[in-house]
Amino acid sequence: MLYSGVFTLLLFASFSYGMFSVINQNMPFRIIRYLNEQKNKIFSESGSIKQESKQGAWHIARSDLPNQGLTDEQRESLAKVTALPYLKGYYTAPDKKNVTVYNKEAAYHGLNLVVSGHGTEAILMDMEGKVLHSWQKDFEDVWPSRLEPNLNELYKTFWRRAHLFDNGDLLVIFKDYGLVKLDKNSDLLWAYEGRCHHDLFVFEDENIYVLSRQRRKNPRLQLESWGAKNPYWEDLIVILNSEGIEQKRINVVDCFLNSEYAPMLEHIKARGNILHANSIEMLDGKLVDKLPMFKKSHILISLREIHTIAVIDLEQEKVMWALTGMWKYQHAPSLLKNGNVLLFDNRGNNGKSKIVEINPLDQKIVWTYKGTAAHEFFSMTAGTTERLSNGNTMITETNNGRAFEVTPAGEIVWEFFNPYRTGENNKLIAALCDVIRYDQNQFDWLSLDAKSE
Repeated sequence: MLYSGVFTLLLFASFSYGMFSVINQNMPFRIIRYLNEQKNKIFSESGSIKQESKQGAWHIARSDLPNQGLTDEQRESLAKVTALPYLKGYYTAPDKKNVTVYNKEAAYHGLNLVVSGHGTEAILMDMEGKVLHSWQKDFEDVWPSRLEPNLNELYKTFWRRAHLFDNGDLLVIFKDYGLVKLDKNSDLLWAYEGRCHHDLFVFEDENIYVLSRQRRKNPRLQLESWGAKNPYWEDLIVILNSEGIEQKRINVVDCFLNSEYAPMLEHIKARGNILHANSIEMLDGKLVDKLPMFKKSHILISLREIHTIAVIDLEQEKVMWALTGMWKYQHAPSLLKNGNVLLFDNRGNNGKSKIVEINPLDQKIVWTYKGTAAHEFFSMTAGTTERLSNGNTMITETNNGRAFEVTPAGEIVWEFFNPYRTGENNKLIAALCDVIRYDQNQFDWLSLDAKSE
């Protein structure tokens, strides 16, 4: 009888909460609804697979449609209401396309390299969105007969990152597959097969530093908080010469184990990609008197899964400095000329995103951008940020297909929405993997007509 009564009580409680969940459209109703929507997207009535996009990286972005025709005060009020948990959600991609804001007096005038999830292409455009040049190269044109087991075929269909040289050559990453170098005419110069992913950096000596990974069980990695029965992905820093020939590889986990920062690995929780390195930057040593741990040829790296940024001495293969606890799932840390570190904090702003500039010595936040109620700012994954020469900050909000430039006061002076859309009623927007601002006169190979407005 006792068990029967408890069972009846639990059944009643479950039913009551289920009704409450449906009425208020909160957890777990929203999860069930989302999963059902995904099922309907994938399968047609006949049960066959129905793809909305055959390639690329696409997202359902926030909609700005409800804000059309409203005053600033009304937009602010509407944004506050729709921020409530039971009204929060995703809608169709915005009607806005290409450059939507351009304040010529306040923005840093230059050229923009756009790396988009719509396909294997990078685009160089001016401040008004005019395409000046583009590069294209399909995966099959690089590796026509290459077979890689257990890798995501999607990553063959767009470029994750790119680096543009002054002469028009371009380095591009096919995530988890390799690194490719093209000339300005998109002709293949060389290709490196090395499971490259996320980011690369070209140093002044022309060596290329790129993130890679290998799958194994590290016999040195013995943690109290976590143990693995199966092999997992460990991140590598691979050094290539200018011709794409591998010179050296450094294991990031071993760099922690070789240092006093080894206990930070106790934060590992992920079972597959245990650190998830997502950016690297070579340091030039110009601030070593102020920041002795930031020596020349040391690497600044971001490790998403343990919410940590670190500086690695590549010669000693040792972590020299690391910091965590002030952001969540961060991306794109960079050392600024003033000695501060700028980074993209994906989920540390009460579940939303923010840009943080922090003093690495006293760990004080000296500047931040969080968006506003009327202009939300959030990318659950990916995202980049760059401090421009005039003091403004470029932000790439990857998941929402948006890039924008803000002043130190937080004013948006340039904004770009990815024009590539797909799916039913164009509800999906192509992810913006990166938008990089270059100097207006940096590329002599571009014609004067192309660079003029």
